[in-house]
Amino acid sequence: DMVKWSKSLSAESVVDVEGTLVATPSPTNSTQSDVEIQVDTFFVVNRASVSLAFQVTDCDHTAEEQAKLEKAAEEEGKPVISVGQDLKLNYRHLSLRSPYQAAVMRISSGVCHFFREFLNSNGFIEIQTPKLLGGQSEGGAEVFMTNYFDHPACLAQSPQLHKQILAACSGLERVFEIGPVFRAENSNTNRHLCEFHGLDVEMAFNEHYHEVLDMFSDLFHYIFNNLNEAYAREIELIRQYVPVEPLVFEPSADLKGIRTVGTTSRTLLLGFKEAIAMLREDGVTEEEQGDLEDMSTPVEKRLGALVKAKYGVDWYMLDKFPAEFRPFYTMPDAEDANYSNSYDFFIRGQEILSGAQRVHDPDMLSTAIAKKDIPVESLAFYIDSFKDGALPHGGGGIGLERVVMLFLGLPNIRNACFFVRDPQRLTP
Repeated sequence: DMVKWSKSLSAESVVDVEGTLVATPSPTNSTQSDVEIQVDTFFVVNRASVSLAFQVTDCDHTAEEQAKLEKAAEEEGKPVISVGQDLKLNYRHLSLRSPYQAAVMRISSGVCHFFREFLNSNGFIEIQTPKLLGGQSEGGAEVFMTNYFDHPACLAQSPQLHKQILAACSGLERVFEIGPVFRAENSNTNRHLCEFHGLDVEMAFNEHYHEVLDMFSDLFHYIFNNLNEAYAREIELIRQYVPVEPLVFEPSADLKGIRTVGTTSRTLLLGFKEAIAMLREDGVTEEEQGDLEDMSTPVEKRLGALVKAKYGVDWYMLDKFPAEFRPFYTMPDAEDANYSNSYDFFIRGQEILSGAQRVHDPDMLSTAIAKKDIPVESLAFYIDSFKDGALPHGGGGIGLERVVMLFLGLPNIRNACFFVRDPQRLTP
């Protein structure tokens, strides 16, 4: 009677089972293939709806399962039936029950944990900065405007200005934050979100801004190594669904004559001019990528493929970007004003961090702000902070969801979000 009654329950119902755990006579296809419960009591805690939007077991398929489904569909002359992305995101509480999706989000949690753990152990202070601003944190049009008691305001594009004040002007010297970031960018791609989570770092340095790069190298190696160790089971499971090669983040010791950064690690460091030369050698024309232009996503991916082929790594840093398209607070290169002391970091040919040495002189800041056609008075609080003594400093902002996506080789950044906010989605 108990077996017959239990079979009548709808899928995803919550039950309370009591019994004896015993070894199975032979392995099964269940998640625990070598043990089973001999049931004594069976209670329903919460009965799920009979008409679920989709079955959790149909939400995601391993590469092997997908191949079998496609073969069967081809033999029957029918299309493969799958749960679409929008449906998964509409019923996020269901799709997160998928073993694949649950593993991804556990790794996202791990990135935050190891980020915080490393920085706490290296003298950094965790900060909290405002997300409602009276101006625009970095200038430009990609901001969400709102009304703040009859005053214009916007949602923060980043904690940039406030984290600089805390690190360089407030005596804290080393700070970090994990918090939401808002970008009113109408990009419907597999790598953009309107709200994501920033892992931001800012620190004072003594002699050269590459001290910041050394710290970032050690930080990322700490995160990567610990993820591979602590989340080996989740990574192995995800590989069944997304069969990509593990991330290679340390150059081979056999490579000679390369530049690296890091104190306890080694990360490949390339100059922007060097990257342009590699692209030119590969046939990229001036029209496709100018010497002093920002790189488009296709060019970034092409460069990533070249770096992988030449140096064997999926993770590297690109230094000395042209000054023209970097934010107003970026320190120019002292030897060539066309360039700046700024950098981006890449995983599998896509950018996951943008940063720089910051301008710490108030007069330089005022001039740079005016050149970007930003009203200087709107940033008076920021400029004034540097008038009372400010340390040379630098830092960067990391996109959490993009790190998770690229570390695991996921096809879409939405797979690395609990709840997605893109140009088409404001719920759930």
